Amino acid sequence: MIKANYHTHTARCGHAEGTDEEYVRAALSQGFDELGFSDHVPWPYHSGFSSPGVRMHIRELDGYLASVRMLQKKYAGRLRILAGFECEYFPAYMGWLRDIAGEKRLDYLILGNHYDQSDETGMYFGATRTPAQLRAYVESTIRGVETGMFAYLAHPDLFMRRYPAFDGNCRAAARDLCQACRENGVPMEYNVHDRFLSPITHRKSYPHPEFFRIALEESVRVIVGLDAHEPRELSDPTQWNLAARELEPFGELHIDRITSANE
Repeated sequence: MIKANYHTHTARCGHAEGTDEEYVRAALSQGFDELGFSDHVPWPYHSGFSSPGVRMHIRELDGYLASVRMLQKKYAGRLRILAGFECEYFPAYMGWLRDIAGEKRLDYLILGNHYDQSDETGMYFGATRTPAQLRAYVESTIRGVETGMFAYLAHPDLFMRRYPAFDGNCRAAARDLCQACRENGVPMEYNVHDRFLSPITHRKSYPHPEFFRIALEESVRVIVGLDAHEPRELSDPTQWNLAARELEPFGELHIDRITSANE
């Protein structure tokens, strides 16, 4: 198996740190074969809205891609570097996203469905507290999965950041998400970035063991995502090694790489 991480942010999003090259060097230090940059996509909001601290501005898009491609050339033969974005399912902008992915020859997109409809007006799905909010997350995310635009679904259990307990509503949500991913051939990410004790729920939020128990029952493919927001998350092997052990029951359902759209 190769060692790869496709969920890597940059300082442009406003809540990550380090230079692009520092992420590359950190990956090399741990023997990674592939590194995918997938910073938050800069949506071209119709109103001119911007999201400082959430995502880069649209004017930074070309500079981001130029930096990643410079690193692709510089480290060719040592590390395969891919250029992509982490994106929500925002119906008003999906046509733009499809066009930009082709125009800029992006290697891949991942679905990280943080907001409902738009972060300009919609709720943050990581703040889900009610069954109605949970159902909105599930329905929006399934629509995103069904577009066929995404290499995998990032942190599918995002709703557990604030949801009080993994109850029957959560089990139903997990089944629906898993079945949609399996039917559409979209892997789920085992995201290890959020292993912290929430001040709201007083527990670790994701990856949630009950969610991934259902994923295993539904025979969904899974891939590890470090969701790196600083280089040390790549250079420290702790979370990667722990995830590898926890995913042993998935066997061949645990995949190690994605295919670039340009292959």
